[in-house]
Amino acid sequence: MKKDFFALYDMLCDGVMAEEPVKETVLGERWALVETAVSSGIAMFTAGNSIEPLCPTMEGKSLREAARCVKSWNMEEASLGLAAINAARNTMERIERLGGYAPMDVFYTDGIDLKGKTVALIGHMHGPRGMREQAKAVYILERAPQPGDYPDSACDWILPQCDLVIITGSSLINKTLPHLLELCEKALTILTGPSVPLCPELLDFGIDRIAGMAVADRAAMHERVVKGLNGLPYGEGMPFLLKRR
Repeated sequence: MKKDFFALYDMLCDGVMAEEPVKETVLGERWALVETAVSSGIAMFTAGNSIEPLCPTMEGKSLREAARCVKSWNMEEASLGLAAINAARNTMERIERLGGYAPMDVFYTDGIDLKGKTVALIGHMHGPRGMREQAKAVYILERAPQPGDYPDSACDWILPQCDLVIITGSSLINKTLPHLLELCEKALTILTGPSVPLCPELLDFGIDRIAGMAVADRAAMHERVVKGLNGLPYGEGMPFLLKRR
């Protein structure tokens, strides 16, 4: 039987029940931002608007309606759809309730022995401290490869060989995550980055850990997105880490 490609996305969207209206959306150079009167959510900006949007005007729609845009094949709209999900799910209150707070000095690979492991990073990330010194092999797979990176088309060859696969949360936007997880059935998998929703149910889809953040300083995050400030936005947020039991 053919698997439902959008099952993971439907799960993410079905959990967003918030009816509060979207007040403002921003597509910045690096991040997409969705704001309501009481919450903010971000996701990595992913270019691509060749497909007509599902919802041409997101402002005024409820977060529940806006979240559905994560399924769009218009990547800019999908970026905002994921940001809407994160505005609903990634809150400091939910981090505390789920016991997911992780100080910045607790890395997403905390407690994982990297010695002798074959590691892949989906997306050009630095990865955990000491990774290159300990691991047997490290592969970086990137849609826009930099020197030393493999193109993302190499995933089908590389990922089945890996012991640990670290995946950028933006894979939710470009719709590559479902297939990546199929390739990682034998590996420990971590979904990480500011785009990752605080959604424990993701751990039921073959993901072992999720690591992301909630927006803590809404004004500073708005400024970061609008001005396209460099660097990761964790200074304006509260980080979280959830593990499969």
